[in-house]
Amino acid sequence: MKFEKPAEMNPIDRMKVVGQPIRRIDGELKVSGQAKYAYEWHDPAGRYAYGYPVGSAIAKGHILAIDSEAAQRAPGVLKVVTSLDVGDREKGKFNTAKLFGGSEIQHYHQAVAVVVAETFEQARDAAALLKIEYAEEAGSFSLKEAKPSAVKPKDAGGSEPDTSVGDFAGAFRSAEVTLDEEYSTPDQSHSMMEPHASLAAWDGDELTLWTSSQMIDWWRGDLATTLGIDKEKITLMSPFIGGGFGGKLFLRADAVLAAFAARAIGRPVKVALPRPLMANNTTHRPATIQRIRIGASKDGKISAIGHESWSGDLAGGQPEAAVMQTRLLYAGENRMTAMRLATLNLAEGNAMRAPGEAPGLMALEIAMDEMAEKLGMDPVAFRKLNDTQVDPENPERPFTQRNLNGCLDLGAERFGWQNRGKPGSRTEGNVLIGMGVAAAFRNNLLLPSAARVRLDQSGILTVETDMTDIGTGSYTIIAQTAAEMLGLPINRVAVHLGDSRFPVSAGSGGQFGANCSTSGVYAACVKLREAIAAKLGFNSADAVFEDGQVRLGNRAVPLADAVGPEGLTGEDGVEWGDLSETHQQSTFGAHFVEVGVDRFTGETRIRRMLAVCAAGRILNPVTARSQVIGAMTMGVGGALTEELAVDERRGFFVNHDLAGYEVPVHADIPHQEVIFMEEADPYSSPMKAKGVGELGLCGVSAAIANAIYNATGVRLRHYPLTLDKMLHQLPEVA
Repeated sequence: MKFEKPAEMNPIDRMKVVGQPIRRIDGELKVSGQAKYAYEWHDPAGRYAYGYPVGSAIAKGHILAIDSEAAQRAPGVLKVVTSLDVGDREKGKFNTAKLFGGSEIQHYHQAVAVVVAETFEQARDAAALLKIEYAEEAGSFSLKEAKPSAVKPKDAGGSEPDTSVGDFAGAFRSAEVTLDEEYSTPDQSHSMMEPHASLAAWDGDELTLWTSSQMIDWWRGDLATTLGIDKEKITLMSPFIGGGFGGKLFLRADAVLAAFAARAIGRPVKVALPRPLMANNTTHRPATIQRIRIGASKDGKISAIGHESWSGDLAGGQPEAAVMQTRLLYAGENRMTAMRLATLNLAEGNAMRAPGEAPGLMALEIAMDEMAEKLGMDPVAFRKLNDTQVDPENPERPFTQRNLNGCLDLGAERFGWQNRGKPGSRTEGNVLIGMGVAAAFRNNLLLPSAARVRLDQSGILTVETDMTDIGTGSYTIIAQTAAEMLGLPINRVAVHLGDSRFPVSAGSGGQFGANCSTSGVYAACVKLREAIAAKLGFNSADAVFEDGQVRLGNRAVPLADAVGPEGLTGEDGVEWGDLSETHQQSTFGAHFVEVGVDRFTGETRIRRMLAVCAAGRILNPVTARSQVIGAMTMGVGGALTEELAVDERRGFFVNHDLAGYEVPVHADIPHQEVIFMEEADPYSSPMKAKGVGELGLCGVSAAIANAIYNATGVRLRHYPLTLDKMLHQLPEVA
């Protein structure tokens, strides 16, 4: 099915199942321990062994020699497989650094060996016996120091690194009111609950891998490249994932090490990355330095807006696209955005929940508040005044839907924004109280997605697609889609995900998973409806699928009878036309936060949070709310605590565990409220949905920064917003 024109009325619009607050159908499996995660799979053919990964002790250079003799003699050890043993390997297309193989070291904790033993403890102990000789080279580990050498990248994830409209420099110089400030965001870690883990088993020259992957087909292709085998010889399964946040979008070392180790010993092998390796061996959100300039007239209309961003990555990497939202979020005739990329020898920088917009809005939405302050305007009113219904860089291109102002208005009313007060004016004992706001923005991305649906004679509808569920509710919304399309109750739908033998889906990432994967299921269900109608001699366009029956006029046939003893199958996918090129598809929202700051210590506590989201049709308000409150929680961490501390002498992240890398816990998160605006976007898909899981993060950290300013009068521009950065600026206590 090719989606080439706006969706008209279709079976999803009945919303008898879709859009309803149905609890997750996989929830019982998870709370009862029946859902198997990657490391919990058991070898189906015999006893498996354990592999323990060894990471490089240098950040840049080469391996001269690996002495594994002592490790090989250790109790229980079956094999030591080193990167020198497997030799140079072709890198997959989705990684910047090689995952395993050869002598070159590109970053600290790059995998250099895997020790395989009968037990995990034996493998871990033997790994400490490896003696590795390196030729270390000087590296670059500081974005601040490397900033002058940063260059214009070839592209930024398929987008132009620089854009320009009108005369930004001239308009900024002549503006009545101007802002020119620098902001920074640190390196951040995904810190998902489930570590990267895989179980590999070979049967001859065919590999089966149980792993934790957001994107089944991407992994399968890159693993085939690294192993030097045909993609069709790999079966990859990942039915349950304990969080990813982008850290499991691309093939990781655990899968590669498990495959090489299993082939070396002729037995299945399990490999999990220990938590300390996850920060340095895998990917992270790269740090940014951002300069934002805004010029406006005294009445608050923006005439010039410029956003420049610097980030770093390994050679051949991509920039953190922190300027992307500035190209679309606010009006202004004269505009400029630019990205520059420095070469750093830290672990690979890559996608982390809402790449680009999340760190970009951390800066832009503080700048908007600062500009409102200079103008003497309310921050909500200033944002509303500079709304636009067309792409500011290409006014001929309208937004399909844009209700940012509606989100701001409803949020302000619900949150009690009128009680905000001036900075430092609200107190409760020793606590300074403040409110902050920020706009939320994330583009609606579209990837092809396919599925297969099969209806049997017992009336059970089975859905198969390699789509993954990273805790987002994919099982449930896919079941709702299929149930709605065939007129069945949801308990008559069985959903099977995360298996490479199924049709290729969009996968989970970029908040495109829900809309795209359900659209693929929609397309497959259309094929099945057509097959059922044809078998009954019905016109499929007129047939009604409802209450377990298919009806046309006065004739009604139970679905189970309609398909016959062999059952019927429909398989198809969705492909996208040019609607996303002729019309801008985005999601919008508004975040409101209230904080309390201790006037003596500067300790900040979140008191309450509100998110108002305009993101097309909400397929399930329960699972969508779960996504948004989780994202809001991540925004709290991004604002107040999260920072990968870089050892700039040796080139590694020092706080590479959950003791040193601090994420929010329950005690840090108060009441969170989520409101979804009533929307259905016919330009987005036949589902008329968009994404919401990353929108819930975008802007949260800036809303907290703005709330801290309102509480204390201290303006913080460099994350995380720790108390040491404000303590010396707090109001004096009488």
